[in-house]
Amino acid sequence: MRELGDPHLYINRELSLLDFQERVLEEAEDARNPLLERVKFLTIVASNLGEFFMVRVGGLKQQMEAGVAERSLDGMTPTEQLAAIRPRALAIMDRSRACLHALLPELAEAGIHVLHYAELSPLQRAAADAFFDEVAFPVLTPLAFDPGRPFPHISNLSLNLAVVVEDEHGEARFARVKIPGSLPRLVRVPAPATLETGIGRVGEQWLVWLEEVVAARLGRLFPGLQVVESYAFRITRDAEMVIQELEADDLLELIERGVRQRRFGSVVRLTLEESTPDHIRELLKENLSAGSDDVYCTKAPLALSALTGLYDLDRPDLKETPFVPGVPAVLRESREADIFAAIRRRDILLHHPFDSFAPVLDFLRAASVDPAVLAIKMTLYRVGRDSPVVAALLDAARNGKQVAVLVELKARFDEESNIEWARALEAEGVHVVRGLLGLKTHSKIALVVRQEGDSIRRYVHLGTGNYNAVTAQLYTDIGLFSCDEAFGADASDFFNYLTGYAAVQDYRLFLVAPSGMRSRLTQLIAREVDLARSGERAHLVFKMNALVDRQMINLLYAASQESVKVDLLVRGTCSLRPGVAGVSENIRVTSIVGRFLEHSRIYYFRNGGAEEAYVGSADLMPRNLDRRVELLFPVLDRRLVDYLRDTVLAVYLADNVRARHLQAGGSWVRAHPGPDDVPTDSQAWLLATQSALRLGETADPELRPIVGQLSLDVELQPLLSDPA
Repeated sequence: MRELGDPHLYINRELSLLDFQERVLEEAEDARNPLLERVKFLTIVASNLGEFFMVRVGGLKQQMEAGVAERSLDGMTPTEQLAAIRPRALAIMDRSRACLHALLPELAEAGIHVLHYAELSPLQRAAADAFFDEVAFPVLTPLAFDPGRPFPHISNLSLNLAVVVEDEHGEARFARVKIPGSLPRLVRVPAPATLETGIGRVGEQWLVWLEEVVAARLGRLFPGLQVVESYAFRITRDAEMVIQELEADDLLELIERGVRQRRFGSVVRLTLEESTPDHIRELLKENLSAGSDDVYCTKAPLALSALTGLYDLDRPDLKETPFVPGVPAVLRESREADIFAAIRRRDILLHHPFDSFAPVLDFLRAASVDPAVLAIKMTLYRVGRDSPVVAALLDAARNGKQVAVLVELKARFDEESNIEWARALEAEGVHVVRGLLGLKTHSKIALVVRQEGDSIRRYVHLGTGNYNAVTAQLYTDIGLFSCDEAFGADASDFFNYLTGYAAVQDYRLFLVAPSGMRSRLTQLIAREVDLARSGERAHLVFKMNALVDRQMINLLYAASQESVKVDLLVRGTCSLRPGVAGVSENIRVTSIVGRFLEHSRIYYFRNGGAEEAYVGSADLMPRNLDRRVELLFPVLDRRLVDYLRDTVLAVYLADNVRARHLQAGGSWVRAHPGPDDVPTDSQAWLLATQSALRLGETADPELRPIVGQLSLDVELQPLLSDPA
């Protein structure tokens, strides 16, 4: 048996995360996707890469500067990891721009023309100049750099122009002009013929890059000076906050201070146009304290994450077909006020976005006005702005309900929004807990306490996703309504832990981190190994966002060595190597990247035929198991376990369109249907069948047999076709 301490058995976490960005980029390059959806994937890659530098690269640089010599799972020091990251990240940036330049002719053919300023007709140029004079000029602030004026502060992720001007004596001076993020990145101009003849194709769009319009009109910002040259640049700052919580009197004030400090973090990436001359490059490097390895030169345009305005164009013909999410029959038959009666009849599972998020809002709104409801308790992690969830909680407080909410202030990049919500809730008398010292609360749970006759009944909503009505349409997540007594008792104990000093170690049904989740998952995996040793067919299917915890990886390696079949659906980072002789021959790792962001976590154990499925908020990462308050819960209803097993997990494993399979060498290979296979796109299939299929609520004879073909008890083949 191979020694599991061998670093070659593990894939570097940071490089694996870059692998994921490449899988997303493949969707932008895939001509099967609608044109503007491909643009959207480009913006996602750019945004993800920015966060990668702010957090992952920033963290590695902090380790390197602190002299941390601890090696990663695969045996690399922080310095070695940074060296390995640079060429991979630069390649992704270059591929992204090559993809955009390949898309521009296709967009033009479809009537969306993205032009350079130099390509504008005289009338288009006049319109662009008018936009500059009337809209952009009043917003712009040129900042000089000379002996009397220090080098200006460059804000994180801002797009800027490095400008060189000369005075009447020929003396060169440097200035910086920030391209305002409040203005559209692409400026609309009329069609070439519009002003001349009044003729223009219906629906056609003509656009020009804002930074090029500003660059062409810099003379207005520097009257009396000659603009010699200008080049776009952008910086990414370290955003990995180190919070000394134990010294804090007020966590809210501490987080606010940390968010302010983040704006002045050290530069971890300086992105330049590849045409930028050495003297500009050196000036920026010196004044931004950036090293040579922090400089990334690539083709224009920079800041592709700002191309969301292009995707937002009103061109439904160039996007995915809109869909209407389903609602389970048990809820369709109930009025909003009767949602509690529906939950009393049986547990209700929602699979977003295929199932609507509306029942979750209905649940909270009904609780906020129902005279029988005494209390509402929730955890909030990322709710977004204009949140209907928070609105329901505010209404509940105004209606005299006892409302207690844990608002996690440490939710990265949502800190400011969550601080605002915490204050708004407190202003209405809500009991707000601002997070726990030393822990980030990532669990997703809502508890409603209701007076029913002479007794109290507790209703819970448990899930894998944030209580965010917007992302519920974009992410795949699982939610469960139940009034099971053990769930209710566990929920009460859980909230007493969050709001008070209750130190509950043993819950009836919940697996809670950091207290007992790791040990219980270890026991469940060991049970599957014992069953395999006794001759039982053993099978684990884990679906998660990330797998990087060494102990969990080693448990899965050990299970594979005992002939346990292990299927891992890992959206993003995976440090486990499947298919290694003597270690992981029985492990298959699949990643689905498609229209929706895979976000649900499901842990399935065959258990000798008495299957168990746990669902919840936790990935298999040290932070989730040891440093966060996470929650996994069992699915108790046999019908719902069957749905998770034979429809959700099975169709993901049968995917041969959006799936990628991890190889022992660390590369990802995209699945393709064979000559005799039917193409199976798991998300498209789930969207077409929606949730009605899982409960046998459709009369369509073409759909029911398809579900019967999906089972984890058989060797999965791509048997599905898209019923649409």
